[in-house]
Amino acid sequence: MEIKDNFNWTAEWQIHKFKDPTDEIAKRLQQGEALEKIIEEHPEAFIGKEIFKENVALNVGLQYLIDCICAIGTTTKWDNTNARLGVGSDATAADPSQTDLLDATPTWKAMDATYPQRSGQIAEWRSTFGSADANEAWNEFAVDNGATAHKLLNRKVEAKGTKASGETWTLSLKITFS
Repeated sequence: MEIKDNFNWTAEWQIHKFKDPTDEIAKRLQQGEALEKIIEEHPEAFIGKEIFKENVALNVGLQYLIDCICAIGTTTKWDNTNARLGVGSDATAADPSQTDLLDATPTWKAMDATYPQRSGQIAEWRSTFGSADANEAWNEFAVDNGATAHKLLNRKVEAKGTKASGETWTLSLKITFS
């Protein structure tokens, strides 16, 4: 068997949606509680789950990732202290040359406690958007490495509905590296 140089990543996004007018569920998820436990304890609040795949790796993020690997300059990691998941309403197709979400006022949320996580060659980021957060059409998604560095690793465009006040949506991104 011949082995060749190759690098690949596969992205899987998930949104878990809950009725949560008091933000009780949002607070528990932001503290790192398991989604399965919340769904089991509050089945009446669970609206549903969506899974969608793929995204476009952005040049700015890939270049910065190489800087992190090579310890070039002062780099900001996509870690619990810095990483954020962002959502916006713009539906313009994703392109590797983009450097940001295209919505004029996207919403960025810090990582839930204990995220990101790694299992084998899978990295997972998770953020919870409470009742007052990102109440708009969810059409574009990304992970960045914080407000100061703000280097987007990727961008995904796909309509996933409109989040309303009184709802909590948890967004997660899993990237499998192979």
